Amino acid sequence: MDLNFNRRLSIAPMLDYTDRHERFFLRLLSKHILLYTEMVTTHALIHAGAERFLRHDPFEHPVALQLAGNNPKMLAECSRMGEDAGFVEINLNCGCPSDRVQSGAFGACLMKDKNLVAECISSMREAVSIPVSIKTRIGVDQQDTWEFFHDFVKTIAETGCDVFIIHARKAWLKGLSPKENRTKPPLMYDFVYRLKDEFPHLNISLNGGVQSLNAVEECLKKVDGVMVGREAYENPWFLAEADERIFNGKASAIASRRALLEAFLPYMEKQLKEGCPLTIMTRHLFGLFNGIPGARRYRQILSEEASAKGAGIETVLRAMDAVS
Repeated sequence: MDLNFNRRLSIAPMLDYTDRHERFFLRLLSKHILLYTEMVTTHALIHAGAERFLRHDPFEHPVALQLAGNNPKMLAECSRMGEDAGFVEINLNCGCPSDRVQSGAFGACLMKDKNLVAECISSMREAVSIPVSIKTRIGVDQQDTWEFFHDFVKTIAETGCDVFIIHARKAWLKGLSPKENRTKPPLMYDFVYRLKDEFPHLNISLNGGVQSLNAVEECLKKVDGVMVGREAYENPWFLAEADERIFNGKASAIASRRALLEAFLPYMEKQLKEGCPLTIMTRHLFGLFNGIPGARRYRQILSEEASAKGAGIETVLRAMDAVS
């Protein structure tokens, strides 16, 4: 598997969003995009049961595991667990600014200690044979100069890590919520493009603010890959032409939004038989018909009825019939 090929377009790890059901759904749209799990902390993976966090369907591949933590030994152990579970890459989160990561001193906090990050990456790389990558911001708090960013990347690259996913905003650890940290700090694509120019041997993906395949194609003229986040969740249909346009492959066999939902139904039926509540899956479907007549009624049916006791596929079919 040529992961550098798949990295041309990837879907960001998003807590509470990119679970195994969402990943299966997105894989129906594209054979090639690289998918990521939600961020999983090392403490949770080691102490709360690996099955819960590492479970995935082979159909999801290629899919990578994102870890969060600051203990090199624990990160190495969890990386081995991820490789044994079949993930194709292990990614270290150095960009999340939430209160949760701040209390644990990982995520974006790690940018303040490049040597610890280098130690973590080295331990992870020694523990597995699959690629280890890093997802980071361009800076944190007042440490937001080009020199700081360049030095951070240089230090990590010296470990042998050659895959960097850059959210082209800095993170504010105090004063902004995680949601505000995704929108308020200004995007600085020039930092990411300059990074690729100065480190041509590194595989650099740009993340932040990309909302169309046209934008993906423009970014790919200057970097190796593009990672898309919320747009893939809120408007998944924009990925329908990804295989043809981004990966120079065949057009998707899924011809319409309705066909996509119909293709997802057998998976949902299987999960329902295994005891998965319908609402756990339908929450990923709200954005599918955005802009289509009947979309509001479609969302309303899913929102109000999918959580009812005993709700099944008939609820999804009824919602689908509300759309023109």
